[in-house]
Amino acid sequence: MERVIFNEDHHAFRASAKEYCDRSLVPRMEQFLEEKTLDRAVWLEAGKQGFLGLDVPEEYGGSSVGDYRFNAVFAEELSKVSASLSSCFGIHYDCAAPYLVDLGTEEQKQRWLPKFCSGEYVAAIGMTEPSGGSDLAALKTSAKKTDGGWVLNGSKTFITNGDMADLVIVAARTDSSKGAKGITLFVVEEGMDGFARGRKLDKVGQTESGTSELFFEDVFVAEDNVLGTVDRGFIHMMERLAQERVGAAVSNIAQATQILAETIEYVKERKAFGQPVGSFQYNKFLVAELVTKAEVTQAYVDNAIVAHDEDRLSAVDAAKVKWWSASVQNEILDACVQLHGGYGYMNEYRVARAWRDARVTKIWAGSNEIMKELIGRDLGL
Repeated sequence: MERVIFNEDHHAFRASAKEYCDRSLVPRMEQFLEEKTLDRAVWLEAGKQGFLGLDVPEEYGGSSVGDYRFNAVFAEELSKVSASLSSCFGIHYDCAAPYLVDLGTEEQKQRWLPKFCSGEYVAAIGMTEPSGGSDLAALKTSAKKTDGGWVLNGSKTFITNGDMADLVIVAARTDSSKGAKGITLFVVEEGMDGFARGRKLDKVGQTESGTSELFFEDVFVAEDNVLGTVDRGFIHMMERLAQERVGAAVSNIAQATQILAETIEYVKERKAFGQPVGSFQYNKFLVAELVTKAEVTQAYVDNAIVAHDEDRLSAVDAAKVKWWSASVQNEILDACVQLHGGYGYMNEYRVARAWRDARVTKIWAGSNEIMKELIGRDLGL
């Protein structure tokens, strides 16, 4: 079905995003896989093209488009190439940007945002801890008040862009007696004494994304690196998780739809018993179901994109679209692997990589089980 949420400006932007992906990313994917990270050159090129400052006002180097549909378009084009690309860039321009723009002081925005938009600074978000997972209120990283600032101790894990980030938005406990109401956000910068990166984590999928552990040992963070209000960090995070989750949904269905389209072409050409495997009734019916389910999910995600753009997407609705899109994505890709037969299990085939890359989407940005818990609570259960 034809999508109706985009206008000519969005279509022109999509063409630019696709051209960037085709020129700067696609030819280098094997290198990124081997190095398990994206290099600085692709970030600088993305900044030069204006893709990193979509949510940043013009006075700080961004484009201040004020339209979330542009964010969604860029995420879709990245996801068509690789889920890892959407993960890395998304954390930066779609997740971290609202924190810096909405919560930053004028001095902080002048200090960080121009290089954030140019790609000279790469951002990460340090929330998840080794013992906490999706339970953000239970984090153990602490910050103790001292003269002129805070002393940070603790660790984070599964941090996308953690291997190269220049700015890390870190959630830390500043008042152990207040539970979720005693958490504060800090911006930790590259080069701060006591801030160290662990190894690049060896993941099942999304090999291109530089995911790592982060360690903080008596890191002095000056008062002017506090982001937002002291002890309101949990609220700040909750207020911005809807964008992270709808962004995940956008990427989920874009990746699945792309690989499904490639699989359809494959089953038209691949022959068994003298005929294309796609012509067998079971496979034909399966593909028909997958295409329909993808289009239904796309319509649901599109509705969420518009709702978020109009500032009416609730946290519960964001949870719904996040878990549903992840579930459908994994169902589609599992079937695509099966339709490829033995070749679907070979890493040289995009379908195999996409299948591995997608598995994490049912876990991150709040596991699907946590999403259902939120929905159930909202229903009074």
